[in-house]
Amino acid sequence: MFRKLFQQINTSIRLLLNKRKEPYFALYQILGFYPNRISLYEEAFRHSSASLWTANKRSVNNERLEFLGDGLLDCIVADILYRRYPDAQEGFLTISRSKVVQRDMLDNIALQIGLDKLIIFSPKISNHNNHIYGNAFEALVGAVYVDKGYQVCFDFVERMIDQHLDLNQITQQEINFKSSLLEWGQKHRVTVFFDLLENTTDEEGKQQFHTVIHVVGGREIGMGTGYSKKESQQQAAQMALNRLRMDKRLRKQIYAEQREAKMAQLNDQK
Repeated sequence: MFRKLFQQINTSIRLLLNKRKEPYFALYQILGFYPNRISLYEEAFRHSSASLWTANKRSVNNERLEFLGDGLLDCIVADILYRRYPDAQEGFLTISRSKVVQRDMLDNIALQIGLDKLIIFSPKISNHNNHIYGNAFEALVGAVYVDKGYQVCFDFVERMIDQHLDLNQITQQEINFKSSLLEWGQKHRVTVFFDLLENTTDEEGKQQFHTVIHVVGGREIGMGTGYSKKESQQQAAQMALNRLRMDKRLRKQIYAEQREAKMAQLNDQK
């Protein structure tokens, strides 16, 4: 008790002595607590298009914190769902987590708490198409974890979910992963192929369907198994979307291969 009181007094004294009070109080309104290392949060709000460079040529932007926050969100949301839905099966929990951490949801939270007023980015990029709000929210989660530890980070994410999302409503919504993947392909001009493999039977003799998803050049990005074609496609599309969301290098490789294939096609037509 006395340690906690001492820490609160120490933080208050540091804030009173700090000449940059405004950023501290602005963050307090969002976080519900005062930051220890405000530089972490400044980094979390700096998009890569507005990177700074240190003397040793290290770029300073929010990509590293975004990576950390992305993994933390998956873990924390899984923890929350596990506790709140004690009778739910693994499939329900996995799909529900995907719904909560999808980019549109994170963009929405970021806008509601006012991150759009704090993010620094180049005016040359489209903030909506690049999901910089949701990415900044992920970076903010990463900054909270580095600054305050897991429990404070957990409490912050849980409070954001409770204040800005209807968890019960979200878990009941059905996501069409196949449509979402095809929309992603159309948006980025990437052709997506759904291939149905040879059917098999399980131990009880029930027919199972297997779907593989690949993009240009035959690169496989998802596999799924189900007791119907639709179910196998949904499972495969969900895996593909998760991989695309988590693996920035994979996305860049796919975009580059698609451009090369398009150029080759144009040259063949000449």
